[in-house]
Amino acid sequence: MPHHKTALRLVAPVAVLALALTACGGGGDKADAKSPDTEKAKVFPSPEPASGGELETGESATGKVAEDPGEVTYEVVAQKVDVGTEAEAAKAVSEPDKVKGKVLAVAHVKYTHKSGPALTDGSDVHDGTTVFADGQRGSILIGASEDATGCEDPYDVESWKQGESHVFCETYVIPANAKSVEVHWSEEDGEPYIWTFPNA
Repeated sequence: MPHHKTALRLVAPVAVLALALTACGGGGDKADAKSPDTEKAKVFPSPEPASGGELETGESATGKVAEDPGEVTYEVVAQKVDVGTEAEAAKAVSEPDKVKGKVLAVAHVKYTHKSGPALTDGSDVHDGTTVFADGQRGSILIGASEDATGCEDPYDVESWKQGESHVFCETYVIPANAKSVEVHWSEEDGEPYIWTFPNA
């Protein structure tokens, strides 16, 4: 099974816990509801390619990312999630009280450059990756992922050509009693692709 409970290699307590914020809709929805553009959009919705949905373990998604110097198509697959212990989570952050009853979940995601220009100065493909536990978004732990075994630092990738793959990791803090962990990846403004890993 691709899910492993292993000891995580952690950095010194310099990692920063970023609390996930839920975006709230603005108050201008009612004012725009009757505008001609809104009515036209209801009658003639702009065609958008279908994206997102639940995927099986090992199944890949394909999506486009606006990179510098141009749009790149990637094949993306969440390989596994390493879930740690509460003690490891407490050691990884500067304020252990904030992670009581929580553990670290490190998602390993493989990205393959399928088409588009070669990259020479990093990539933004990993920006579309998030980790959820039992349907709730976790809190990202900034600065810990690059040290996990088998993970590369996306900012160290200075040359990336078609056909080449890299594994980038995202570390999130999730409840220790979560029954499942989900890895989400989406194109900008797209619906997420979702891989679910049992937390047992």
